[in-house]
Amino acid sequence: MDSNTLALMKKRQCSRVACSAEAVSTLTYDYADSLAVIGPLSFVVEPHGYDLCSRHSTSLSVPKGWLIMRHTPHDFDGSPA
Repeated sequence: MDSNTLALMKKRQCSRVACSAEAVSTLTYDYADSLAVIGPLSFVVEPHGYDLCSRHSTSLSVPKGWLIMRHTPHDFDGSPA
């Protein structure tokens, strides 16, 4: 990954309306499984993903019957499963 890619990642804002905080995670939905997935900020802007700041990623709520799956950077330590 080059320095330009890292620079673009750091400049992304939270997708929530009226929030100008720096994005730290990316939210995606799996509608078929009623699942919201929050993980580390994606390397590229995903067309069906939402970049969230720390406050909005921790306060996310989902509709009744849905699950939230949270992945943190330490979940991906590179060691074999």
